[in-house]
Amino acid sequence: MRPMGAYPGQMTVEAMRSEKRAVALNSVFAAIGITTLKLIVGLTTGSLGILSEAAHSGLDLIAAVITFVSVRVSDKPADADHQYGHGKVENFSAFLETGLLLLTCVWIVYEAIKRLFFHHVEIEASLAAFAVMFFSIITDFWRSRALRRVALKYDSQALQADALHFSTDIWSSSVVIVGLALVELGHPNRLNLPWLRDADPLAALVVAGVVVYVSWRLARQTIDALLDAAPSGVRSRLIDEVQGVDGVLGVDRARIRRAGNRYFADFSIALRRNLTFQRSEQVVEAATSAVRRVLPDADVVVHPVPREFGGENIFDRIRGVAARNNFNVHDVSVQDIEGKLHVEQHLELDERMSLMDAHDTVTRLEAEIRDKVPEISSILTHIESEPATIETTDAVMRDAALERTLKGIVSQFPEIIDAHEFTFKKVGERLYLSCHCTMPDSLPLSRVHDISTELEIRFKRAAPELFKVLIHTEPQTDNRR
Repeated sequence: MRPMGAYPGQMTVEAMRSEKRAVALNSVFAAIGITTLKLIVGLTTGSLGILSEAAHSGLDLIAAVITFVSVRVSDKPADADHQYGHGKVENFSAFLETGLLLLTCVWIVYEAIKRLFFHHVEIEASLAAFAVMFFSIITDFWRSRALRRVALKYDSQALQADALHFSTDIWSSSVVIVGLALVELGHPNRLNLPWLRDADPLAALVVAGVVVYVSWRLARQTIDALLDAAPSGVRSRLIDEVQGVDGVLGVDRARIRRAGNRYFADFSIALRRNLTFQRSEQVVEAATSAVRRVLPDADVVVHPVPREFGGENIFDRIRGVAARNNFNVHDVSVQDIEGKLHVEQHLELDERMSLMDAHDTVTRLEAEIRDKVPEISSILTHIESEPATIETTDAVMRDAALERTLKGIVSQFPEIIDAHEFTFKKVGERLYLSCHCTMPDSLPLSRVHDISTELEIRFKRAAPELFKVLIHTEPQTDNRR
């Protein structure tokens, strides 16, 4: 997994692509040189160890070419046909390298067994053979470090596979050198130990064992990536981070997949069903940030799911049922009558609905509320029309006589400090009134509502021509600003 704060770092995307391609291309050139030298010396000396190394390097060359091509393709941006980008090409190229390594093993083991038991080959361990193998070790050390540095920097699995190849080449080349040295010591002109002639094919078998080990490691990584396996331990860390976000009730689903050096995270989180849409968006953004604390630069999709929670009161549960049906209820009142709960509520419906349709809608809603809140004994719903048209105001006017009458009514309420900004509007044949009332800062909202309701009733009683009254209440402190 990519280290914290890695890709893209301070570098631009184009600089990243350029660096990845450059190190992959250098690896191709190095593989061409090493493979050619090993093949020439192996054929000259007859050493199976060197020939096996030549075959290994030959397949490394093919792998390096595949890596170079895959790096170029994987860096292409997402398009209409590849919405997750082209990063999987890197994973697939690493999978191909695994298959090439296994083919190498088959050939090496076959030749080693043949030379050990059926067809002995005399080997001339020349100075050139040792020189080529030492040169191979130095080259592999240089390119494996360069590849690993860039692979870790940009979390490239293809480059990481190449780096792993060439780092194991160092050990396998060292084994071949030991085998050649033992063959040379067993020569009749030196220690004259004939049994040491088998050191070369035995060294080749050791090389095959190294290749099998590397293949197994690569196979696990690439197959996991191709099958979208989550990185070990990451899913649980992500769930812990997301569950720690304020407002998240739980994580219903968490899925992580990888394509090249990019991670994609898909989460479904449970939120309180009475949250506003704006608050839900804030929680989603916080959850996304929590995921990126573990997987920087991940592509994250968080799906919020409304959920009933344990702390809901009966009013929350009623509104929750209404909200699930996309209805707005207000002025909900619950009375305990002889041990039975009776609910009264106001429901807004489209003013263009017929009474029959509106009544049927209310009947279905009331049935669902009783089903979800079984302690409710009865429900009475007041149907209100939800405006769907913009009203045209004929005139805004002042009526000094009516204003004085209404202010006289206001003076009967000791809690009202001041009443001002009386505005009368003529909408069609109907008269609308709006005004501002100042009350003490500490007055409970329930009492404010009661006063406003009573004031509206008295206004309409004193002036029956008023069709609608809107009273805006404000605290005393705000009115002094």
